[in-house]
Formats: sequence, structure tokens, C-alpha cells
Amino acid sequence: MKSRHCRARAVVVAASLLAAPLAVSPLLAPPALAWRIVFDPSNYAQNVLTAARSLEQITHQITSLQNETQMLINQARNLASLPFSALQQIQQSAARTQQLLGEAQNIAFDVRQIDQIFSEKYGSASMSATDRELVADARSRWSNTVAGLKDALRIQAGVVGNIDANRNQMSALVERSQGASGALQATQAGNQLLALQSQQLSDLLALISANGRAGMLAEAERTAAADQGREQRRRFLTPGAGYQPGNAQMFNSAK
Repeated sequence: MKSRHCRARAVVVAASLLAAPLAVSPLLAPPALAWRIVFDPSNYAQNVLTAARSLEQITHQITSLQNETQMLINQARNLASLPFSALQQIQQSAARTQQLLGEAQNIAFDVRQIDQIFSEKYGSASMSATDRELVADARSRWSNTVAGLKDALRIQAGVVGNIDANRNQMSALVERSQGASGALQATQAGNQLLALQSQQLSDLLALISANGRAGMLAEAERTAAADQGREQRRRFLTPGAGYQPGNAQMFNSAK
């Protein structure tokens, strides 16, 4: 009887031990709410604001790089040289006028030579000079006047010949100046226009000098001629030795 009771008790304890894990297992299972994503509005707003500020900084950096690039492009344009030069044509025009001045006949544009020739040919008529010498001096002065007038006409023709070339150069330079891509090109075009203007002023000065030279030679000739005329009149009016009789042989009478 006692053994039967012990056997039954052992069966109950064993059944209790087998059932224990089944009762505890539900307590060890993870809850279903542990896998749900939690949304934090304030944290999300802060993240969006940070991203917007970062994007704004990047935009400012891009704009700054674009401005620097444009500045470098403008500097390159300002430093670009003018692909046109009228200097050679201007120098050629000036050289032609200078050559004509250098070819002045008889009396060159030289102070020493002018002093020497005026002292010899345009001073007061020498009382000891012969009539033949007076005539030779008068002819030399007339030749100088004619040469001066010819030189003036040649220089006038040269200056007029430069007008067409100067007009073409001026048109080209003005066009280049208006189409200049930078400050350097505009400055270079302006400098060449100033050089062209200087050449034109040089032509005008040469023309005035040649005309003045011709006029002064003509005036000097008239002055010298008047002085020589007075000397020749004095000689004509000065009493001479008169008629002196002498032997004359006519018709080859002596044989």
C-alpha cells in the first residue's frame, strides 16, 4: 500500500517537471513591440535643417567658383593682345614724308647750310663783285626759289597720297577698338589711333615747313634782288673816265 502511494507520487513529480518548460517558455519569448520602428519628429526636423544648411554652403561654394572662373576669363580677355597693327603702315607714311624733306634741293633743311648760303648769296651786294658775278648770284637765288617751290609741291603731293592710306587705317583701328574683347585691346587700338594722328600732324608740319621755305626763299630773292639793283644802279650812275680817242683800223686797210 505504501509502495503504491510512493509510485503515484513519483509520477506526479515527473509530470510536473515535464510541464514546467512549457509554462516558462511563454515568459522568455520577445514581445512583438520590440521590432517596431520609432519615429522622432524633432530629430527628423533637425536632420533636414542640417542637410539644407549643407546644401546652401555647397551652393555658395559653386557660385564662388563660378565667379572666380568668370573673373579669370575677364582677366584673360583684358590681357589679350590686339590681333591688328597699323604701325608698319604709319611708319611707312612718315618715312615717305621724311624722304621728301630730305630730298630738298639746293638748300636743305639744315641750319648751318642755310646760314652759309644766305651769307654768300642773299647778303648785301658786294661793291667789288663784277657784273658777271652779280648776274651769277641772281641766277643762283632764282634757282633756289624755283627749287623751293618744287619741293613744296612734291611734299604736298606726298601728304595727299597719304590721305587714302590714313583713312583706311583709321577705319580699321576704329573697328578693332569697337570690337575689342578686353581693356588691353581697346588701349592698343587707341594708342595706334594716337600714332596715326601724330603721323598726320607730322605730315601737316612738313607741308607747312615746305610752304614756308618756298615763301621765304622767294622773299629772300626779292630782297637780294632789290639790294643788287641798287648796287647796279649806283655803278651805272657813277661817272666813268669818259671817251678816250684811239686809233682804229677799218676795212682791213693795212697790207
